[in-house]
Amino acid sequence: MESRKLQHWRLYLLSLVLGIGGSFQYGIHVSVIASPAVHIQSFVNHTWLLRYGAPVDDSTNQLIWSFIVSVLSLGAWAGAIHSGSLPVIYGRKKALLFNNVVAIVAALMMLFSRMAQSFEMILVGRFLYGYNVGLGLSVHLMYLGECSPKKLRGFMTLTGSIFIGFGKVMGQIIGIKELMGTEEMWPYLLAISGIPAILQFVTLLFFPETPRYLYIDKGDTEGSRKALQWLWQEDNLKLELDDMQKEKESTQGEKAKTVKDVLSSRCVRWQLLTLLIPCAGVQLCGINALYFYAFDIFRESGVPEDQMHYLSIGLGATELITVTLCSFLIDRAGRKKLMGYGYLLMGITMVALTIMLSIKDLNSWIPYVNIALIFCVICIYGLGPSGVSMVLPADLFLQAWRPSAYVISGSVNWLCLFLVGMLFVYIVNGLGQFCFLIFVVYTFLSAAFLLYFVPETKGKTMVEIMEDFNKLNYKNRGADNERTDVTLATQF
Repeated sequence: MESRKLQHWRLYLLSLVLGIGGSFQYGIHVSVIASPAVHIQSFVNHTWLLRYGAPVDDSTNQLIWSFIVSVLSLGAWAGAIHSGSLPVIYGRKKALLFNNVVAIVAALMMLFSRMAQSFEMILVGRFLYGYNVGLGLSVHLMYLGECSPKKLRGFMTLTGSIFIGFGKVMGQIIGIKELMGTEEMWPYLLAISGIPAILQFVTLLFFPETPRYLYIDKGDTEGSRKALQWLWQEDNLKLELDDMQKEKESTQGEKAKTVKDVLSSRCVRWQLLTLLIPCAGVQLCGINALYFYAFDIFRESGVPEDQMHYLSIGLGATELITVTLCSFLIDRAGRKKLMGYGYLLMGITMVALTIMLSIKDLNSWIPYVNIALIFCVICIYGLGPSGVSMVLPADLFLQAWRPSAYVISGSVNWLCLFLVGMLFVYIVNGLGQFCFLIFVVYTFLSAAFLLYFVPETKGKTMVEIMEDFNKLNYKNRGADNERTDVTLATQF
């Protein structure tokens, strides 16, 4: 068993290369922007004063700052849209190489924004960073899912969530005032993401294109075999090649499926529901809202203002540890149990948090219980929904449908993040601690959907998973005539 693990060392190295320039970028951009907030707003005011001879008013400065934060989601949406075409036309590898160039350009704009006295460069840089994240996250998961054997597919794809957690923690750590969270260093802090982009650009050149893309999309059987041999370090590849051949046999010259095809085709209806409800809508479980609200709970618990940043690092580290633990459980416990029961327990814990927040003034120890409940929600999220949401899209869709499925998944994910970021402040002002009940409804509905309807996907080939979902897609009709609609390869 140990020797089999060691034989895939190149595949593990690939996951490191993909992660450092892929989902790591998402994690670091979510967390790193909070630390230099005061310095960036001061820079906006200084720039405005130089241009117009008067300081910017508070409302305008707040609007500019809010847009600097939220424009990342809009850029990520644009990147997610292109994740359906670029990886199909140019291949997964070339799409990631181009994506790194985008991140390097963004880093240069951040680095020279203060020198150029232009806060607009920060806005453009954040948008380009967002594009890099939106495209990179989808192609990163696509790349890993198409390179991994079925027994390792869950573990390998889940490394995307591990690198998100790692990015969050790194962003929080380097943003402290003892390191780069100072007035002199904030341009370098915002430009730090150029380093992972350069690392991935250089190292990815030494890795092959995904075997499934070469075999099914390009028809390069020998190239696919060589890529598999290089990545897996084994010669007996008959089962994997046979599985890819089953997909290719149904090609018949069909083109890649569009977003409209995925949204309207009966043959992937339940896969789409599984993608949208528990996976793409993961922002609606309230995890980012909880991160936002955590500072208020810390404050009510008597945590000093200058210590809150260090406690937030603890939250990020907790998520990272639990997601890492999930990577060892996912191919044992299964996807639907981890995600389904995870959502159920998150909902129950947030109900308890809402109750405790309502009675926080009754006793001095209650605020500390609230801190513990926040950490409990983070733990449950890391063990279930966070990791599994990365794995399921790669499991659910075959080659022809996968790129457009990632476009839909990314679009819903980033638009939900944008809406939560923009509206949550107003929801908190209107509902107070009862705001979490909105997320509780979502978590309970997702848990019920996953546990009662969604088939398990662990340890199954792509074709076997398709057959399981066809029982749902066609349970009231004769499936044999319509299953010819399922195209399994992509061509342009």
